[in-house]
Amino acid sequence: MKQRFYPAVLEREANGYHGLWFPDFPGAVAAGKSQEEAMARGQDVLTAAMQARAEQDGALPPPTPIEAIEIPDDCDFVTFLAVGATPPDPSERVNVYLPRSLIERVDRAATDWGMTRSSFFGLAVTRLMVNSTESAGFLAVQAKANR
Repeated sequence: MKQRFYPAVLEREANGYHGLWFPDFPGAVAAGKSQEEAMARGQDVLTAAMQARAEQDGALPPPTPIEAIEIPDDCDFVTFLAVGATPPDPSERVNVYLPRSLIERVDRAATDWGMTRSSFFGLAVTRLMVNSTESAGFLAVQAKANR
């Protein structure tokens, strides 16, 4: 998937730190002891903000033009930046039939890990598929056992 670029504002904090914030994603802030450190964290913060927005309503906002960004009076403005990140894959609802006891175990584990059921299944499938050779062998054994 192609990267999307969003404007960011780099500012100095009173304590000597620097902050990088994204007008299109309120609350998405990268901070660092130096401007380089704040900028280095910007892509991870933007990626997380894009993921959170996609999970809420699925639509990412269009990037605000730099000339339309309003700098607050209390901001010690340094510069504007464009930060790129790859949008998250859209989710698709699927129906699967599983034993109730397995679903209960998954729900308990997901809760313990601070995840949703869907996130847990996504993580489990992704990890299983990372090593396709091992996965293929495991799946073949499971298929034979379920016959």
